[in-house]
Amino acid sequence: MGFDVGMVVTGKVTGIKKFGAFVTLEDRRSGLVHISEIANTYVEDVSAHLEEGQEVTVKIIGIDETGRINLSIKKAQEPERPAPAPRPPRQSSPPQEKGPTSFEDRLKQFMQESNSRMSGLEMYAGKKKSRRSKG
Repeated sequence: MGFDVGMVVTGKVTGIKKFGAFVTLEDRRSGLVHISEIANTYVEDVSAHLEEGQEVTVKIIGIDETGRINLSIKKAQEPERPAPAPRPPRQSSPPQEKGPTSFEDRLKQFMQESNSRMSGLEMYAGKKKSRRSKG
């Protein structure tokens, strides 16, 4: 049997470590349930939640390039979430005034804005200098 991410299968706990539990699945393949995937609550001791030989339902949450299978008990117990409702189409924003269309018009507008900004900066810099020289 081939395993795919997202499948929910049953298996037997074959080993318990500090970091999780090993579960043997069908076809004698085994996977790891990391300590963070055992329960929805904080798990300090894996053996407080699982014991060797116990049959568990697990969800395959990952298969790495070497074929190791990552399992989750808590995700296997979660109810399937319904697909989100489709969003209504976005309303287009009201038409805005069109700016200059030719290159020359855009360049002229840019130069006006740039000159306006520069004069504001020069005026601000002049005020700063006059304050320093008075002190």
